[in-house]
Amino acid sequence: MSSGTSFESSQGIRSFRSEDYSPDLRAQMEKRRKRRKESNRESARRSRLRKQQHLDDLSSQVDQLKNQKQQLSMAVSITTQNLVAVEAQNSVMRTQMVELESRLRALGEIIYCMNSITNATNPATMGIAASSACDIFGTSSTWSQPIDLYQCF
Repeated sequence: MSSGTSFESSQGIRSFRSEDYSPDLRAQMEKRRKRRKESNRESARRSRLRKQQHLDDLSSQVDQLKNQKQQLSMAVSITTQNLVAVEAQNSVMRTQMVELESRLRALGEIIYCMNSITNATNPATMGIAASSACDIFGTSSTWSQPIDLYQCF
């Protein structure tokens, strides 16, 4: 096995061995080989450094994303708690609304009854009929004109 290169010519194939080179040429080739090895080592070192830097960047990004996930999770938790509180308030307000609507209907019916009693009396006897009328509490009162529901509020 030879460590040299082959050379092809029109006369045939000649093989060169390192022994065939002059000492200066051998030293030059050895110098080139050493430079290539050193260059390859340096390239491999840079490649390892780039790989390590990329790995460090990815690790940093993972930590950053974990922190962001934790913050978002806390924000979702707080928002969910706020939603539950608002839904509870909404439920209470709906119940109050139903109760107030019921009271409003009852007051409307009372005012309707009072207005129909007032309108049913004769204008000549209005003072007498109205003074003998009693409200829902049993007290007597006089009405000079119909009560408008919207003026009560």
